[in-house]
Amino acid sequence: MNGAIAPVSRTEFISLMAMLMSLLALSIDAMLPALSHIGSSLNVQDPNANQLIIGAIFIGMALGFMLYGPLSDSYGRKRAIYLGMIVFCLGNLISISASDLNVMLLGRVLQGFGAAACRVVTLAMIRDKYEGREMAKIMSLIMVLFIIVPTLAPSVGQAILWFASWRAIFWFLLLFGLLATIWLHWRQPETLAQDKRLDFTLVTIFAGIKETLSNSEARAYTLSAGILFGAFIGYLSSSQQLFQIEYGLGDSFALYFGGLALTIGMSSFINSKLVMHFDMETLCIASLSIITCLSAVFFLYSNSVVGNPSLESVSIYLALMFLSFGPLFGNFNAMAVRSLGHIAGVASSVVNSLQTIVSVIIGGYIGQQYDGTITPLILGFLGCSLTTLIITLYVRWSHSKQIIIKGDGS
Repeated sequence: MNGAIAPVSRTEFISLMAMLMSLLALSIDAMLPALSHIGSSLNVQDPNANQLIIGAIFIGMALGFMLYGPLSDSYGRKRAIYLGMIVFCLGNLISISASDLNVMLLGRVLQGFGAAACRVVTLAMIRDKYEGREMAKIMSLIMVLFIIVPTLAPSVGQAILWFASWRAIFWFLLLFGLLATIWLHWRQPETLAQDKRLDFTLVTIFAGIKETLSNSEARAYTLSAGILFGAFIGYLSSSQQLFQIEYGLGDSFALYFGGLALTIGMSSFINSKLVMHFDMETLCIASLSIITCLSAVFFLYSNSVVGNPSLESVSIYLALMFLSFGPLFGNFNAMAVRSLGHIAGVASSVVNSLQTIVSVIIGGYIGQQYDGTITPLILGFLGCSLTTLIITLYVRWSHSKQIIIKGDGS
C-alpha cells in the first residue's frame, strides 16, 4: 500500500467535511449564551459591544480565506488545514487568557483566521471530487449535518456555563478542532493530485484572483451570498440580546436558537433532492422571493402592534424564513465556482473572502442598529433578500440574452 490512505466512503467524506466546516459555526454559536458573561467578566460597558465577540471571528475569516486557498493549490489540501488548525488553537489559548475585550477580540480574529482553512479548503476538496449539480447535492447534504452544530452549539455552551466559566467553552472548541484534525489526518486521502498543483507565487495567486473576479457569474453569486449572509450575521449578532434578554428566554434561549436552526437543516436536505430536478438559479429565485415577501408582510404586521410582536409570531416568521434559506448558501457557492474547477483553491478563497467581507459590513451594521426591537432585523432581511433577488434575476436575464445572441449568430 506504500502508506497510502484508502479512499473513504461517500458517507464518511460528507461527515468529515461537515465536521470541519462546522468548526466556524461552533466557534460562533457556542459563545452566544456566554456573551453577557464574557462582557461582565471583561468589564464591557456597552451591551452592543459584546456583538464584536461574534463579528471579530468573521474578520479573521475574511483574512484567512485569501491565504489558504492558494496554499492548498500549491502544497495540498490537508497541509493547508493543518496550518489553519495551529492558528485556531493559538487563538483559543489567547481568548482563554483574555482579561480585557481587546485581547479577547485578538483571540477571536485568530480563531476565525485559522478556522477559515476548514471552510475554504473543504470547499476546494469537494470541488476536487464533484462538480455541477452533484456538487450542489453534496453541499446540501453536508449542510444537513453542518446545521446540527448550530442547533446544538448554544445548548453545549449553556451546559458548560452551568458547570464552569465561559473560558471552558474555548477549551471545548480547541478539543473539537484537534479531533477533527486527527480524523482528517488518519482517514481522508489528499484530494489534489501532485501533477495538478500550482507554484505558490504571487504571479500565480494574482492570476487566479484576476480570473475569478473577471468571471461575471462568480462575481454576481459571490456578492449575492455575501449580502444575504450579512442579514444572517445581523441575526446572529443581535439574537442573544433580543431573545435572551428582551423576550426573557434566559437559559431557554439555547433551545430556542437550536430549534430555529433545525429548519435550515430541513431545508438543506430538501434542496439536496430538488437540485437534481430543478436548476440552481430557479431554486434560489424561488427562495429569495419567499423571504422578501415574508419580511415585507411581517414588517407591516410588526408596525401595527404596540411594542415587539409576540414571541410566537416571531418564531413562525423566522422558521418560515430559515426554511427558505436552505437552498441559497450551498447553491450560491456551487454556482460561484462551477466554471473555475481548474483553480478551485484560489477561486474558493476569493469567493469566501469577498462573501465574508461584504457580510461582515452588512451584518455589523444591522447588529449595531439593535434598539430593543426586532424592526432592524426584519428590515435587514427584507433589504438583503430583495437586493439579492434583483442581482440573481439580472444574472439569469443576462445569461438568457447571451444564449439568444449566440443562437442568432450561429
